[in-house]
Amino acid sequence: MNLPMIVRTGSAAVVLGTLSLSLMACGSDSEEPKASPETTASDTMNAGADTFGPGCSAIPKDGAGSFNGMATAPVATAASANPLLETLVAAVGAAELGDTLNSADGITVFAPTNDAFGKIPKKDLDGVLADKALLTKILTHHVVAGQLSPDEVAGTHETLAGDKIEVKGSDEEFTVGKENAAVLCGNIPTANATVYVIDTVLMP
Repeated sequence: MNLPMIVRTGSAAVVLGTLSLSLMACGSDSEEPKASPETTASDTMNAGADTFGPGCSAIPKDGAGSFNGMATAPVATAASANPLLETLVAAVGAAELGDTLNSADGITVFAPTNDAFGKIPKKDLDGVLADKALLTKILTHHVVAGQLSPDEVAGTHETLAGDKIEVKGSDEEFTVGKENAAVLCGNIPTANATVYVIDTVLMP
């Protein structure tokens, strides 16, 4: 996949300022990561029961990266334990968005796999990872307010980057954005988010 040319019209401060306003609008609390204090072992023992998609079989069966393990951690922490999302986690770290995502109150994250990032030429990907403002814009384009169930995810949603993405499909078959990124494993619960793992990086 060729990385589209994106015209940078603002500084990192402008992008991060927009992100802060977006998170305030969806009820973010920047002081402490939000976890569900009432979550119990019985609540999460079947955390993967309502997940779907061919990629779900690649999720670890136990441990922090399993469905049950991810269900008890805020989203950035949960993703860091998932071997499918190592490149995404590195990108979130480079953009210093981990705390921001962990403290958001109820979001949906469309999470590209390592292979999705692998579609981008290395030179282009390295350039994006070195540009914090651009990287922040791209990553927040993958996040929308509200924890969207499979019954709610289809439609047009405003992202935390301030633009919109469209999700098409129904039941257990969905595509995301103009890239028609396929959902490989959907409806993964974390303590503060719902995650849909996708096969392509979305571009603003």
